[in-house]
Amino acid sequence: MSWQIWFVYGLVALAVLLFFSGRVRLDLTAALVIIALAVSGILTPAEAVSGFGNPLVMLIAGLFIVSEGLARTGVASAVGVKIAALGGRSERRLILLLMPVVAVLSAVMSSTGVVALFVPVVLTLAREAGLPPARLLMPLAIAALIGGMLTLIGTPPNLVVNRALIDAGRDGFAFFDFTLIGGCILLLAIGFLLTLGMRLLPQRTSAPSDDRHRRLHEFAEHYGIGDQLRSLRIQAESALVGKTVGEAAMRREHGLTVIALQRGRWLSSLNPVLVNTRLQADDVLIVVGRPETIATQTTDLRLSDQGFPHGLQRRYRESFGAAETLVVPGSPLVGKTLAQANLRARQRINVLAMRRADKPLEIDFQDTQLQSGDLLLVAGSWSDLERLTGPRTDMVLLQMPAELADRTWHANQAPWAVLITLLMLFAMATQVTSNLVAVMLAAFFMVVTRCVEMNEAYRSMNWQSLVLIAGMLPLADALAKTGGADQIVNGLSALFAGHGVYVILVGLFLLTSLLSQFISNTATTVLIAPIALNLALGLGYSPQAFMMTVAIAASTAFATPVASPVNILVLAPGQYRFSDFVKVGVPLQMLALAVTVLLVPLVFPLTRT
Repeated sequence: MSWQIWFVYGLVALAVLLFFSGRVRLDLTAALVIIALAVSGILTPAEAVSGFGNPLVMLIAGLFIVSEGLARTGVASAVGVKIAALGGRSERRLILLLMPVVAVLSAVMSSTGVVALFVPVVLTLAREAGLPPARLLMPLAIAALIGGMLTLIGTPPNLVVNRALIDAGRDGFAFFDFTLIGGCILLLAIGFLLTLGMRLLPQRTSAPSDDRHRRLHEFAEHYGIGDQLRSLRIQAESALVGKTVGEAAMRREHGLTVIALQRGRWLSSLNPVLVNTRLQADDVLIVVGRPETIATQTTDLRLSDQGFPHGLQRRYRESFGAAETLVVPGSPLVGKTLAQANLRARQRINVLAMRRADKPLEIDFQDTQLQSGDLLLVAGSWSDLERLTGPRTDMVLLQMPAELADRTWHANQAPWAVLITLLMLFAMATQVTSNLVAVMLAAFFMVVTRCVEMNEAYRSMNWQSLVLIAGMLPLADALAKTGGADQIVNGLSALFAGHGVYVILVGLFLLTSLLSQFISNTATTVLIAPIALNLALGLGYSPQAFMMTVAIAASTAFATPVASPVNILVLAPGQYRFSDFVKVGVPLQMLALAVTVLLVPLVFPLTRT
């Protein structure tokens, strides 16, 4: 073998070692691969950096924008609420719900697109359940990869082996020929992740800094108002109908602080309450007040107590929040009461509670004169709260809650986001255009319809993931260009020729699965499929069993983060290490191997031709 082949083999080994050690950033390792291939002369400089112009990199970049649009408009959160309603805070139940849904979707559309759609959903579910995202994102990726094993169009390797059979004059696969084997692997994978896999999934949180931020319910408990948030519907005969909020004097005369108003049923109908907001019948007021006061006023004012159901809590948190502020020395607020400060009119915020000397004030604090050092828990829309972050002379913003991550920035654009995403998935499923064109159009229209602002689109990019895949793609080109891939395949072909058919199936599976951990599963299938076909024909066996084995093995890209765009999409938000994929992925590969070798000969008899 030439030195170029040995050099590429050594580079692959070095990259794997660095990936596995976790001591060098993944994108830095990918950059090292690019430099080594260019400096060695194995690839030209243009070939070495060609990964950055690869359609796959552009496709993933576009999916980041689409995913951001779904998150910013609240669509992802809404889906998360539906699943959360069924799954609750149970990790096992959430995995049991997620994996079949994701697998079925991936059976008829791009697994990459499905994962891009569900990443923000899973992040929302993890926050709701109080789980590290790493506990749910890897099962998401695994389900999407297995989904490709369920139908003929589930993943490109299935189409590659099908075309190879047809070109050889053999019968191709039917649409559901993959379903039995893929379905069994899916069931075993779910069972594995619900049992032994629970111990192998990392407990790592996605953002250690989150621990510094209280959640809204913690703020409420800290200020002693944990049971005081309610929603009250104004009945038609209520005396409040037709009055403005200022005229109603809810806080002064009735002891209730109105912090938001829901008019209609859509998320965008949940609005801040201003002094001149005129109240109507069937308006729902989000109020803070003592339970006994609420009970009295619902009767006196003809209000219907709606409680504060989970769905409304979620919608409220997406548009509104609370923050902790400090009255600074020399503030113009010092010496004034809250009524005199009139923060609702001046700042569009409401003071929910107050602490002095690290104790919540139990009395009606509206007429209490403010002092420097007082802590105020204020509520308002996220945009109004964020205005408190600038230089100020009256108060200092101390903490925003962790729920700021749930904020819906462009709720009015949610229908556009849904339509754009559905059209993208339809185009990808029906192949009316290429996946790249479908995704780029979707990303473009997400920006045009203002589901995502341009600066948000740029920030949505996970540059580490993009550099990683762009750096590893040329390595596959180097293996092919130097003949290294052919050397591996030909050597193993000679090795398998003298053994029984089951040994050959195991060998084909392991070879295909191993290569698919480091290069595109499509490229792997293109390399291995002709060898598998020739082996079957040379040994006198019908080739369908051999080709099915190759196709299934190519989709078992579970064991490395670079094995598939699906894994790359969950890598950063899950804060995964290379070893995390190995721990979970290798046992799953062995399960898939056992199922394939046992079932393939039954479904596709190894009859000699």
